[in-house]
Amino acid sequence: MTTTDSATVPALGYDELLAAITDPDGREILDPATGELVGRVHESAVEELDRALARAREKQPEWAAVPHAERSALLLRAADAVEASAAALAELLSREQGKPVHAGPNALFEVGGAVAWLRATASLALEPETLFDDESGSAVLSYDPIGVVGAISPWNWPMMISVWQIAPALRMGNTVVAKPSEYTPLSVLGLGHVLGQVLPEGVLTVVAGGREVGEALSKHPGVDKLMFTGSTATGKAIMRSAADSLTRLTLELGGNDAGIVLPDADPRAIAEGLFWGAFINTGQTCAALKRLYVHEDVYDAVCVALTEVAAAMPMGEGRDEKNVLGPLQNRAQFEIVADLVEKARAGGGRVLLGGDPAEEQPGYFYPATLVADLDDDNPLVVEEQFGPALPIVKYSSVEEAVRMANRLDVGLGASVWGSDAEQAREVAARLQAGTVWINKHGAVDPRMPFGGIKSSGFGVEFGVEGLKALGVPKVIAS
Repeated sequence: MTTTDSATVPALGYDELLAAITDPDGREILDPATGELVGRVHESAVEELDRALARAREKQPEWAAVPHAERSALLLRAADAVEASAAALAELLSREQGKPVHAGPNALFEVGGAVAWLRATASLALEPETLFDDESGSAVLSYDPIGVVGAISPWNWPMMISVWQIAPALRMGNTVVAKPSEYTPLSVLGLGHVLGQVLPEGVLTVVAGGREVGEALSKHPGVDKLMFTGSTATGKAIMRSAADSLTRLTLELGGNDAGIVLPDADPRAIAEGLFWGAFINTGQTCAALKRLYVHEDVYDAVCVALTEVAAAMPMGEGRDEKNVLGPLQNRAQFEIVADLVEKARAGGGRVLLGGDPAEEQPGYFYPATLVADLDDDNPLVVEEQFGPALPIVKYSSVEEAVRMANRLDVGLGASVWGSDAEQAREVAARLQAGTVWINKHGAVDPRMPFGGIKSSGFGVEFGVEGLKALGVPKVIAS
């Protein structure tokens, strides 16, 4: 397979990057902060998806024949290419998705995350494993490529989550056809263009399109493995579509992560961690803290400390360096958040902060909102808000808090906050979630597997376990 040479990949400027991916006759993509035109995207038809998958099928055996070490080296060069064009990618991401460029864990943070995941995935060791070798014989376990991987990414972290799907698939010798969200296609096309400066032609193709293209990808007989991050409802539809061809799946679906603040917690010490656990990316994160249970002994103090931190976090247009929070990405999500906050208010919730979006302001800005004194069955607690509104529920005993945290049919992440590490670990062990953090929330790491239970999906990403999920096990016994 022909690969690019070892010369340094040049940095792309924003205008150059946008020109490379924009279709003058395509659909308009507007900035969710200002309503201004960002660019135009070509909307692929199903026939174009068919051609991309056929090309991926043709290229896959040649790519699989490239040794692991060489594929890893190409991923490291791809990481260098993304890093070189980080400024342009971050500006594009901010304009299309809405997140601020510089301040807080936002656009440059996301591009940096894509770089880190590419490098970490390239560096993971996955050697054949001798299961036994004795007088009865021997058995060696290795992993072959699956074939062609379809990757469907969401609009909240479009670049980083795309890399979570693409990097391990390529590392394992698969080819990839990626389909971005209709809301953020330019970000993934831009990422794909930068990666394409390094990767061999045909091993990665980004196909932007609407619902028809996504549905076709999910049931296409030319896809051997499908990776999807998004809502539980869509994940269920993908499972139904994939059944006829027995396509392998990794599904990272909706979450409604619970956090439990224990009675020995220091409210001021944990307030900023609670804020970022809940409001990172303006709350538009699958594994964000979405319902907070606080013991009655520290309830009032936590409410005060968290309100003080949240009130000091500026929100606004992403290219203004002072802003750490941006708009919601689309009108539909804005309306979901607004509706749930009104239901919380109607249900007796006490609005500590926010809940009053400025109607005259352009863009989909919903202020950081904290709602206290809610019952555990209020819609803002039970339903995933996926935005900047955090419900706070008082509890009297740890047993009660664990029961409330576990009662919903979700299990992506959870967290425990307290001063006694041993007690916090004991509570964490009782929570039903794929990942439970202590005194932090949502901190993912490329070295540790990440995935949900219950209706939050199945399969894992990251780490050696994530690599194995992009291969098929083969045992050679003698």
